[in-house]
Amino acid sequence: MNIPAEYWLHHAIFYAALFLIHYICGLLVIHRKFKVNYTRKINHFAFFFLPTLLSLVIEYPYSAATFFIDLACAIIFLTFFIAPLRNRIKVLSVMFCSFDRPEDRPLTLTWLYTQFIASYLVLIPLLAYFESHALLPVIMIIIIANGIGDGLAEPVGIKFGKRKYTTYALFTQEKYVRSYAGSACVFITTLIAILAFHSYFNTNQFIAAVLTVPVLITLAEAFSPHTWDSPLIYAVGGASLIGILHFL
Repeated sequence: MNIPAEYWLHHAIFYAALFLIHYICGLLVIHRKFKVNYTRKINHFAFFFLPTLLSLVIEYPYSAATFFIDLACAIIFLTFFIAPLRNRIKVLSVMFCSFDRPEDRPLTLTWLYTQFIASYLVLIPLLAYFESHALLPVIMIIIIANGIGDGLAEPVGIKFGKRKYTTYALFTQEKYVRSYAGSACVFITTLIAILAFHSYFNTNQFIAAVLTVPVLITLAEAFSPHTWDSPLIYAVGGASLIGILHFL
């Protein structure tokens, strides 16, 4: 397994920046009373978009090996925040405050771990399918829907969401609140992503995708367990795109 030096440099800079962003956001929560709901989404966008921005400067060849190393690195990153470490290391404690929503305690890390692993378990076969059919860029539709649409859903919902609905969560009987304004973010972002990748569809496929995929992904986000949006968005969005591209 030959991993190029550019990959390690890219990821060293990425995780250094990610640690710094988490730390600054944690300080904002502790000392400036920023809502964790907002700083958590800053972390979310950093995790999704920093690698892409860095790749414009430091390129490396993508492979199955780099994909699985990415998975391992992300799990290791989350492991830094387990209680035995963060309770002993002040910096980690501050960083943890940047995404530890009070309503998620004591399941914050449990939900993040399980959501992350489930997301990769869904993405792996989807990546294999789209790559084998020379349609790999199409998977960006569901990644954008999750990365941008779901990323905006919570802060937009908190700021503008007057009408709410409830959802459940794993490992607890508690109910959690989502907003129709937040769900609208998912719908609009998915629609824009389909328009951006329209060249990969024929006319019938494009019409079907526009009419069905934004609705299905929005419903997947709406009915998914609290903090477990990503695997449901990937699964429903990926399956619907495969159905459209295969049968139409």
